[in-house]
Amino acid sequence: MLNLEFIFPEIFLSLSIMFLLILGVFKKDSSKLIQNISSIVLLITAVITFNETIAIEEILLFNESIIIDYLSSFMKIITLLGAFLVLIISSNYLRSFKILKIEYPILILSSVLGMMIMISSNDLIVFYMGLELQSLALYVLATFNRDLLKSSEAGLKYFVLSALSSGLLLYGCSLIYGFTGSTNFNIIASQLNSNEYALTFGIVFILVGLAFKISAVPFHMWAPDVYEGSPTSVTLFFTIVPKIAALTVFIRFLYVPFLNLIDQWQIIIVFLSIASMLFGAIAAIGQTNLKRLVAYSSISHVGYALAGLATGSNQGIQSSVIYITIYIVMNLGLFSCLLMMKRNNEYYEDIEDLSGLSKNHPLLSLSLLVILFSLAGIPPLAGFFAKFYIFKSVIEQSMYFLAIVGLLSTVVAAFYYLRIIKTMYFDKEKEKFDTDHNIWLKFSLTASTLLILIYFIFPSQLIEAVSRINII
Repeated sequence: MLNLEFIFPEIFLSLSIMFLLILGVFKKDSSKLIQNISSIVLLITAVITFNETIAIEEILLFNESIIIDYLSSFMKIITLLGAFLVLIISSNYLRSFKILKIEYPILILSSVLGMMIMISSNDLIVFYMGLELQSLALYVLATFNRDLLKSSEAGLKYFVLSALSSGLLLYGCSLIYGFTGSTNFNIIASQLNSNEYALTFGIVFILVGLAFKISAVPFHMWAPDVYEGSPTSVTLFFTIVPKIAALTVFIRFLYVPFLNLIDQWQIIIVFLSIASMLFGAIAAIGQTNLKRLVAYSSISHVGYALAGLATGSNQGIQSSVIYITIYIVMNLGLFSCLLMMKRNNEYYEDIEDLSGLSKNHPLLSLSLLVILFSLAGIPPLAGFFAKFYIFKSVIEQSMYFLAIVGLLSTVVAAFYYLRIIKTMYFDKEKEKFDTDHNIWLKFSLTASTLLILIYFIFPSQLIEAVSRINII
């Protein structure tokens, strides 16, 4: 019973999901009500997580299969706030496509619950349970707009490829269990010496499964089609929230049981990082659809986050956490702009639809300019500092080749961001977009733009918050 006190956020979220399901069945036309309650539930869960667990150094629960520490609490709060913002800014979009149904917010809550279990997992079985709970909800969300052929195709592609990656991951888990006799991370760490090389096979299979979940090259093939075909609000969810949980699992899996095998897995992470940075930057150049471009851009950004993990140092882990936090803020702003590209109740998502945006919507185009410059890593915006921390930690570990590849891919990526800015400011203007936007959408865009702009004045706030994460 004492253990239950520390997983109260997960219990509260589980009970809320059950209550909302029952409410949806018995109360007709309750989709808007459930959407609002779900948003409040996410906020309350974030507050409970902060109050209950943020001050805890480290506690192991349920036979050491679940860990509550500062890393898990920090990542859970970011996950919950990210999901909350996705819910509140997407209601108008869902209403216009007539897909604002009771299942949508409940699926998001279920997926978030799976992510919270993943973030706290200290055992391969618990981690896999969380992963599948997250994935099952995401399969349905990807294909939520059933009237659109692209959405159905996106859901099917994601389901088939994700099932394959889950199978590989589970095979890796079974290999590690076979060689060590346990699924617990701490026990696995104590069994390393006798099975060092045999365990490498299991590590490779699990890293393949995890690389798929964060769309790292060469396991990225699902991302462009799924991002383009899914409803835009679901694409936003895909872009930011699952990556937080997957990054946390990467940190836990590599640095708790297998820190002593760093020579074996470091080269794999370096390869994934270099391939993702380069391929994401180059492949995005030819894209005309903004959602596909964001897919390739996110592949590139995942490469930078992995570069921090490849260092094998606490500073590298901290720089990756800072990177993913700033990345979330930038993408919330970018998708807020995308959700404002509406004309005559129709949403537009091609780069050419932004033509001459600065003449008709100067404030919107200015916000998008700031966000794109930040994504490109132009100083003194937040995106520059995110990359700076990564490169600093990489160079301190004398991984110069990785740093050079990262810098080159940043230069290549700047091209397609600048092309969008050129389209907004120098091309002939098109018909004005609608201006009757949800107040939360305006708030999300304003807040993210301001955070990106003023980050360089107060960088110490985030650095101090993340500096308490010490895994090694």
